[in-house]
Amino acid sequence: MASFYVENFGCRATQADGVAIERQFEDRGLARAPTPGQSEIVVLNTCTVTAAADQDARAAIRRIRRENPSCQIVVTGCYAQRAPEEVAALPGVTCVVGNSHKHQLAEIAVASVAHDPIGSIAAHSGFVPLLSLTREAQSEIFVSDIFAHTELLAAPVFDARPGNGDRTRPNLKVQDGCDNRCSFCVIPYVRGQSRSLPLNQIIDEVSSLVSVGYREVVISGINLGRWGRDFVNPLRFENVIQEILRQTSLEKLRISSVEPMDWSDELIRMMACSPRIAKHAHVPMQSGSDRVLRAMHRKYRPWHYREKLEKIRAAMPTAAIGADVMVGFPGESEAEFEETRRLIEELPFTYLHVFTYSSRPGTRSAAMRDQAPVQVARERNRILRELGAQKKRAFMRAFVGKTVEAITLNVFDGNSTEALTDNYLKLRLSGRHDPNRWVKARVEQVETGALVGQVCP
Repeated sequence: MASFYVENFGCRATQADGVAIERQFEDRGLARAPTPGQSEIVVLNTCTVTAAADQDARAAIRRIRRENPSCQIVVTGCYAQRAPEEVAALPGVTCVVGNSHKHQLAEIAVASVAHDPIGSIAAHSGFVPLLSLTREAQSEIFVSDIFAHTELLAAPVFDARPGNGDRTRPNLKVQDGCDNRCSFCVIPYVRGQSRSLPLNQIIDEVSSLVSVGYREVVISGINLGRWGRDFVNPLRFENVIQEILRQTSLEKLRISSVEPMDWSDELIRMMACSPRIAKHAHVPMQSGSDRVLRAMHRKYRPWHYREKLEKIRAAMPTAAIGADVMVGFPGESEAEFEETRRLIEELPFTYLHVFTYSSRPGTRSAAMRDQAPVQVARERNRILRELGAQKKRAFMRAFVGKTVEAITLNVFDGNSTEALTDNYLKLRLSGRHDPNRWVKARVEQVETGALVGQVCP
């Protein structure tokens, strides 16, 4: 029996795609290998949101080729979609499968291992790929126009029992693609237009996860708040939340990143009022400067953003509130960076994801002048990371002596068990506790980035 291994890079959506790819191979009778070195087919499911992400993928290709020179290396994901010829030219790559053909990946890979004519796949797939061979390497390429792509690859991990590995909080991707055109972002060009998983399929998937014992499910997407807008009879994101709560017995629903424009008063009210929705709001910010936001083609202004976060905090005083922030965008002046720093300082964030701008081929910002010097961007990154760390420490200290709700994870360290609170804080519990259990715990102290406490009797 042939074996496979899938290695994922990047966001939650990519992780969910990776599970769907695993499912494709298993449906064809292949066995999952424990490591790339023991696999006949290694799939690299790549990211391309930054130049560093591309570098990580290339480094992984070199490592796998060195460790397992006889395996077939299949590269898929966003890097494969954006630069297929570049990827195919890398030594060791057998074939390149873009996001446009990810739903056929196992079929393509198995044919490659069996030395079947790759072109024969197109003959019976019902979807004609653009196949080519690079001049530098004999690597087949399966990539076509992503904007003609209507497939939505989605497969939650309901076939694995809770506590198997780290799968205690499965991630269900319910939306893919993006119709926004932020000037710095390559994602719409590698993931295509916004498209949504049908509501009945979401309910079926969540119900299946609940039926095998999962207690928390994370729903995610590339532009999650736009879920349902592409239907013939459009729905809103709030509708899917309402129906999950109404039609399933899921104990906890966690919502991943939602753009500021989509944090409606109704969504905030639903999250605040339901004990079944995790008190955790991730609201991408990118910049606190009006001019920079306009240059980024973001659809909100600093005062809009402030209003949303203040509403969230007023409705949920103990909620986790996080953001993505970018530094070093072309033309960002010292004064504009200070506007961002000051806004972050004033708002009730509990954590930050800080990124340094990375020019992406094909985006509007790549042609902009005044690219920030590397050292300037790094220093701005350091300043905001430290500010975010300060806010997180202050937030965590506020829970010492209090009781929190948390789900136990399948991670043990000596005589302690790792858990995650409803409001997204790492918690170390004394003693060994079964994974995938909601517990009440009393927080005793904060230590090395985590709360430390005891399960309440």
